[in-house]
Amino acid sequence: MVRVVGPNVVQGIYPIKEALDMADEQELDLVEIQPNGSPPVCRIIDYKKFLYEQKKKQKEIKAKSAKVVVKEIRLGPNTDDHDFNFKMKHAMNFLQDGAKVKVDVFFKGRSIVYKEMGEIMLLKFANELVDYCKVEQLPRLEGKRMIMILAPKK
Repeated sequence: MVRVVGPNVVQGIYPIKEALDMADEQELDLVEIQPNGSPPVCRIIDYKKFLYEQKKKQKEIKAKSAKVVVKEIRLGPNTDDHDFNFKMKHAMNFLQDGAKVKVDVFFKGRSIVYKEMGEIMLLKFANELVDYCKVEQLPRLEGKRMIMILAPKK
């Protein structure tokens, strides 16, 4: 016994054989909607059309979801003020466009001994852009790179 629902159908509880015959009369499919129900619920629909609409809805949801863009800005531990300001303006534009910014200080050769300078530079960078962003990940050292991630303020 199954509960049958759907357009052009008298809703009610029918034996499975009768429900399948009803679906065949309308040239549609009998689809189990809620198997855990008591009795299980079945709907008479065009299954191919149902799958098509489901796929269409999924595509629509995916299109509406925001895609996160991550822009990268590289600095050195001894980056000059002019270059620093130039890169900061680029980061400001990226943040205003809604992209995340990954700022990293790359230590070449023996410059790794100046880790503190790199961290100070990244914190200064975040402090200058405090009106446009929030710090998503504080500076941390990964190999020869110190990385910080900034996210735009909503």
